Amino acid sequence: MRRTLYSDQHDAFRLTVRNFLQRKVVADYPGWISAGIVPRSFFSDIAELGVQGMAFDPEHGGSGIRDYRYNAILHEEAARAGVTLGTLRTQLDVIAPYFLQYCDTDQRARWFPGLVSGSLLTAIAMTEPGTGSDLAGITTTAVRDGDHYVVNGAKTFITGGLLADLVIVVARTSTDEGNRRTGLSLIVVEDGTPGFRKGRKLEKLGLAVQDTVELSFTDVHVPIANRLGEEGRAFGYLGHNLAQERLAIAVGAVAQTRAALDLTVEYVRNRKLFGAMLAQFQNTKFELASIAAELEAIQVMVDHAVVDLVDGELAAADAAKVKLVATEVQGRALDRCLQLFGGYGYITEYPIARLYADARVSRIYGGTSEVMKSIIAKSLGL
Repeated sequence: MRRTLYSDQHDAFRLTVRNFLQRKVVADYPGWISAGIVPRSFFSDIAELGVQGMAFDPEHGGSGIRDYRYNAILHEEAARAGVTLGTLRTQLDVIAPYFLQYCDTDQRARWFPGLVSGSLLTAIAMTEPGTGSDLAGITTTAVRDGDHYVVNGAKTFITGGLLADLVIVVARTSTDEGNRRTGLSLIVVEDGTPGFRKGRKLEKLGLAVQDTVELSFTDVHVPIANRLGEEGRAFGYLGHNLAQERLAIAVGAVAQTRAALDLTVEYVRNRKLFGAMLAQFQNTKFELASIAAELEAIQVMVDHAVVDLVDGELAAADAAKVKLVATEVQGRALDRCLQLFGGYGYITEYPIARLYADARVSRIYGGTSEVMKSIIAKSLGL
C-alpha cells in the first residue's frame, strides 16, 4: 500500500543509508555475529553520515533535525539488509532524548561533541535483578555527600553496557513510603569511575551483536554536576520518553516482519517439494497472504503513530497499542515463515532463524505485552 509519511529528503537519506550498510556492514556482519558485538569503529563510521548527531544542535556538530522519520528509515534499511546494528537504536531512540531534553549548558559542552562523533557511546540502566518492569521498585541508591552522589546498587539486562562510556543510572535519591514513584533521579556515571564495574556479557537467545551486561556500583562517587534534570523527577522523565521507545520497537518489528516475508516468498518460489514448487501449494499461498495482509494493516498503524510522534501528539496508550499489535504480529508471522522453511529454518546460518530468535524479545523489552495491555486498559477507565 502507498505510504505517505516520507518526503524526497527522507528518500535521499534512505538511499544513503542503504549504500552505507552495503559498503560497511553486510560483508562484515558474520564477523560481528562471531564476536558477539559491534565494533566501536562502526559508530564512528555511521557518525560521519550525520546519523549520530542528527538531532543534536549544530553548535555541537549536529544537524538540529529532530524528525523521528529518519530513525524509522534506519530501522527499515537495517532489516532490509538482513542486519542488526547493535545498540545504535537504543542510543538514538531511547537514550539521546534524555541528553537532549535534560542536559544543562555545561553538560552539553562536555558530552555532545562526543555523542555526535560516535566517540562517546551510551547506555541507560533501569532494570534491576528484582524489579523488572516495576521502575518504582528501584533500589539502587544515590546519596548526597558534599558535591557528589555516592551510588550503590546493581543493574541487569543493560543494553550497550559493555561499550558504554556514559551510563544514565536510574537511582533513588530519596524515599517516600506513600509514593514510590517520587525520589528517583538520573545520574550519569562515566566509565572508569572507581567502584563502577561492568559484569559479564549475557548470552541471549537472539540479538547476537547487541552487548547486554550486568552493572554494579559500590560506593561510586559521581559529581552532582552529572545529574540530568532535577533531583527526584526521573519517574516522570522516564514516562515522557517511553512512547518513543515503544514506537521504535514497533517500527523495528514491522521492518523485520517485512524482511522475513520477503525471504520466505523468495524461498518458496525456489524450493521444490513432492515434485512441485513450494509456492504452488495452497497452504503456502494462504499462509503468506495472511501475513502480508496483517503486515499492511500494522504498517498503516505504525506510520500513523510515527506522524503523531513527529507532531508531538503520540499518547502513551497509543504507543502501547502499536507496540502490542506490532510485536504480536511479528511473533506470529516469524513462526509461520520459519515453518515454511522446514528444517532449514532451524539452522542459524539462514537469516530467517536469526529473525525468529531476535523477534522474541520484542514482546518483553520496553514493557511486556502484559504491561502494554494494562496501559491500554487504564486508558479505557478499567
